[in-house]
Amino acid sequence: MVNSEQTVLLKARKAPTRILENSVDRMYLFFVYIFLIICLIIVAYPLIYIVSSSFSSSSAVISGKVWLFPVEPTLRGYKAVFQNPQILTGYGNSLFYLFFGTLLSVMLTITAAYPLSRKNFYGRNVITALFIFTMLFNGGLIPYYLTVKGMGLLDTRWAMIIPGAISVWQVILARTFFQTSIPSELTEAAHLDGCSDFKFLLRIVIPLSKPIIAVLVLMYAIGYWNSYFEALIFLKSAKLYPLQLILRNILILNSIDPTMIKDVKELADRQGLKELLKYSLIVVASAPVLMLYPFVQKHFVKGLLIGSLKG
Repeated sequence: MVNSEQTVLLKARKAPTRILENSVDRMYLFFVYIFLIICLIIVAYPLIYIVSSSFSSSSAVISGKVWLFPVEPTLRGYKAVFQNPQILTGYGNSLFYLFFGTLLSVMLTITAAYPLSRKNFYGRNVITALFIFTMLFNGGLIPYYLTVKGMGLLDTRWAMIIPGAISVWQVILARTFFQTSIPSELTEAAHLDGCSDFKFLLRIVIPLSKPIIAVLVLMYAIGYWNSYFEALIFLKSAKLYPLQLILRNILILNSIDPTMIKDVKELADRQGLKELLKYSLIVVASAPVLMLYPFVQKHFVKGLLIGSLKG
């Protein structure tokens, strides 16, 4: 008898508790799922359409036959993109700006945000106010250009890295993370053991800050990868152009003047290639960032939540 009661109790403990849902809850969940599916379709369909169009024939793209899957699959758009010898140069330049720019920006952001997060840092409120001031007011494009010119950075790789090496928004986000995740008691305990501030930052703060570092890396990397306006202003040598500027030039060079082409077939072919190039260029420019995101997605979401909810 005792054994049977114990068996029943063990089964009851192992059995998962299930909350009974009434009809209102089920109806609510039904509409939630419908809403989420609609949002998914709205977000995913343009991406699928762009990829499918980039692999379809130019005639299918112009005539609007592409809806979901590639029509008359071809690699003509990608061949036209990579036939330009500057594409690989642009990829190399963009990777250079992304790697060294992100590395420098993350280092500067952490070294600026961590002291501002410590309550015993004298003058931190004034320095934070000065940081925020730069978010509200700036000197404009001409003073910006003259400053870069005065630093001797025109037509150099550093013109793409140093002027925008630190973002105030990222500093505030990292400071909020350090305030909520690195308690002052931990700092005091490290100091009692003879740990200096710099060693504490390297050996304790940075290993505990992987989520916010992932956020900073992704934000800065996307910014450097997509930047072309600075290159348009500060760079003159084509060998220094990032990928985005080269792709922009390819699209402009493939623009068509109908008055210059008398053959209707050639005009239609050029127009179709131009439309096909648009989708191929989008995929080529977006692929590296899309491949980077899955590796930092977990830390990215965690870092944003910590930095926003506990500020």
